[in-house]
Amino acid sequence: MVMTDVVSRPAQGLNNPSFLPESEVSVNDISPAAREPEEKEDGSENDLVYSVDDVPPWYISIPLGFQQFLTMVGSTISIPYILTPLICIDSSDPARGKLLCTILFVSGMVTFLQSTIGIRLPIIQGGTFSFLVPTIAILNTKFESCDDALQSNMTAEEVEEVWQVRIREIQGAIAVSSIVQIVIGFSGLVGLLLKWITPLTIVPTVTLVGLALFDIAAEKASLNWGIAIITIVLLILFSQYMKEIPLPIPTYKVGSGCTISWFYIFKLFPVLLAILLSWGLCAILTAAELLPEGNPARTDLNIDLINKSPWFRFPYPCQWGLPTVSAAAVLGMVAGVIASMIESIGDYYACARIAGAPPPPVHAINRGIGFEGIGCLLAGLWGSGNGTTSYSENIGAIGVTKVGSRRVVQFAAVTMMVSGIVGKFGAAMVTIPDPVVGGIFLVMFSMITAVGLSSLQYVSLSSSRNIFVIGFSIFFGLALPKWFQANSDAIQTGSETFDQVLTVLLQTSMLMGGILGCFLDNTIPGTPEERGLLKWNRHLISSSEKDEIKSDCYDLPIGMETIRKMAWTEYLPFCPNFTGCCRRRKGSFAP
Repeated sequence: MVMTDVVSRPAQGLNNPSFLPESEVSVNDISPAAREPEEKEDGSENDLVYSVDDVPPWYISIPLGFQQFLTMVGSTISIPYILTPLICIDSSDPARGKLLCTILFVSGMVTFLQSTIGIRLPIIQGGTFSFLVPTIAILNTKFESCDDALQSNMTAEEVEEVWQVRIREIQGAIAVSSIVQIVIGFSGLVGLLLKWITPLTIVPTVTLVGLALFDIAAEKASLNWGIAIITIVLLILFSQYMKEIPLPIPTYKVGSGCTISWFYIFKLFPVLLAILLSWGLCAILTAAELLPEGNPARTDLNIDLINKSPWFRFPYPCQWGLPTVSAAAVLGMVAGVIASMIESIGDYYACARIAGAPPPPVHAINRGIGFEGIGCLLAGLWGSGNGTTSYSENIGAIGVTKVGSRRVVQFAAVTMMVSGIVGKFGAAMVTIPDPVVGGIFLVMFSMITAVGLSSLQYVSLSSSRNIFVIGFSIFFGLALPKWFQANSDAIQTGSETFDQVLTVLLQTSMLMGGILGCFLDNTIPGTPEERGLLKWNRHLISSSEKDEIKSDCYDLPIGMETIRKMAWTEYLPFCPNFTGCCRRRKGSFAP
């Protein structure tokens, strides 16, 4: 048996007898995405192993999905770690593990819905830092400090009520504010804005998604630069230098006997291999006591959480009690919703470009934002303590692994839900040392930044106008939020709610850079050719027409024949038949 339906052999491998014996290889065994690299308009090649519509075998999708899970879990588990001390949960309290499992379970549900029915791109959904700023503001303004709330003679039930009343307030704010996102998405309001989304809008938005995260990556890596650099070296070695090197795997088939198959493990699993090897090295150093006590690279720092976590626990809605709602909390949380939506639109374009899909049409973006709102609603009802949004780091993982299959992300979603139900498995993920996660993030976020800059191919870089728009929107998009993060109390309008909203918005780099780039590009005089609109529109139309011939990757998974027979569905902003303001029949796009 030859594992050729799994290995995705590059073209040069087929012609090299030292790699693949001709007698053992059939060109039909190769993944469609890698059989013949597709040449793009710019002359580059699409070297994806699996593109968005490809379906790897389940026994390959499982480890590929686990690889995506390991990429997102670092950011996801950091949110409960930040949140639990704020809502008065002690680090040794098993409730910390319950909250972690809840956010993993909800992230899995929303990821499956988004990748299957929503935007239908291989994009992970998980907790977001956009909701932490209004959450902290709510806790600081509505509740006394944990030192004052917790007394030494309190019973376990009283301590539990102290933190549960806080999380119920956060639940209510997230659940109600998510309705705003649901309405904006499914009503098509997002799509109305797309005609102003130009290459010089996308460049600062997507670029700042990566650049704005360098603090998080650097902070985690700096906890132990040695381990972080080892992780980086392994990831670069596997994904760039060794990706075309297959490894022989002995297989057996009745009637054929033993044969040797060639498996491109480094090309498919560079992130997974880098994490496992670095994680294993940290475990060895911990067991040998070569890492000092308390060193962030040790794997036993959170071992108590695993011991205290139950084997199985099914998260359910309102598990902490009925959510409470207040106007100030909801309005403050709306700021997090708006920031999350802007970031997600940039993520959609970045993910589509990396995963080999055409640019998302207006109906897919409307549907994607609407389902992100549904995800936040579910997160609020389940009590994860946070909302959900698209994960930029997993888009970077697609760029590194060259695996953009939707099916892989669906397997990752199942992995998240399972880890949320099996308490000890979810808690075990906490033992991944922060320096390992930091090393992975440094590579992932750099990929996102590069994807954002790649849209510059459509504009004229000899134009001083364009150079100004690009440079100022990116630089100001970094500078202003950085200052507001250090001076969060700078806005004093007299309205505490309005202050919270402005503070969240002005601290969001991709929002500031994207708005500034959009405003400058649409107001400063420039020719369509200079602004890149001619190439951009040709790119959109060409991609759309190719997609209609190749695969309707943004169509709903079932019922499309029935939907196309119903003429009234053309007026639904979230329906694939939608022919609204940004998309016309036969693939034409409005300028």
